[in-house]
Amino acid sequence: MTTQHLIQQIKQKKSFLCIGLDVDLTKIPKHLLKAEDSIFDFNKSIIDATHDLCVSYKPNMAFYEAEGLKGWQSLQKTIDYLNATYPEIFTIADAKRGDIGNTSAMYAKAFLTDLNFDSITVSPYMGKDSIEPFLAFENKHAIMLALTSNEGAFDFQTKKTNETELFKVILETSKTWVNSQNLMYVVGATKAEYFKEIREIVPNSFLLVPGLGAQGGSLQEICKYGLNQNIGLLINSSRGIIYASREKDFAERARAEALKIQEEMAEIIVSLLK
Repeated sequence: MTTQHLIQQIKQKKSFLCIGLDVDLTKIPKHLLKAEDSIFDFNKSIIDATHDLCVSYKPNMAFYEAEGLKGWQSLQKTIDYLNATYPEIFTIADAKRGDIGNTSAMYAKAFLTDLNFDSITVSPYMGKDSIEPFLAFENKHAIMLALTSNEGAFDFQTKKTNETELFKVILETSKTWVNSQNLMYVVGATKAEYFKEIREIVPNSFLLVPGLGAQGGSLQEICKYGLNQNIGLLINSSRGIIYASREKDFAERARAEALKIQEEMAEIIVSLLK
């Protein structure tokens, strides 16, 4: 998917919501556990109920890998269903891969070609030759960890090297890599005070922002400094939407929670486009 197509979807739906499909079998409605493929049935119900309110879905690979072969089959069915039924949706494989070049090339093929995700999250720790293989695919994107929402982010990401915080060094350096126009960046919602500085380095890039809701991120604070002329944000919410209910009305309740966020986003977009 091209960045321009994503921007068009944001303007059309008046939403920059990304919904995380982090399926924990201990948290889904009990009646689904009797199904042949509980994970896919849960995902399909959430997707069908919310697809018009969001522009992106983000399955976190850990929740599928933990279920072994069955989990991978559920993931395959989920991405195939999205691509076939809602091809306008921007899909993110939340895999956080990043290894030496030839290994990254295989990861890139697995997620961007074989599974046919639009994007994948990656870790920059091993440098450009671990990231550039993900950037070599036309109309595909690598979403690189820059400043994450977890407490441990302060262990390394904000430490200074030559008087500059590490996350800023990472952002600046990544702009020099081959096909860097295919890069997006992960910036945690709980780090809203850093968005102004981040936008000074990557003013035009999309930022994937996890941490809204359950982790305490504020939409208004994120948008205050994170928005650009094309919105430039994908705000992720997972648990607050998909686990809004553990009863048979779970999909309807998920839609209601997604709608609250979308309506707030619509107000922001309308005011920005005036």
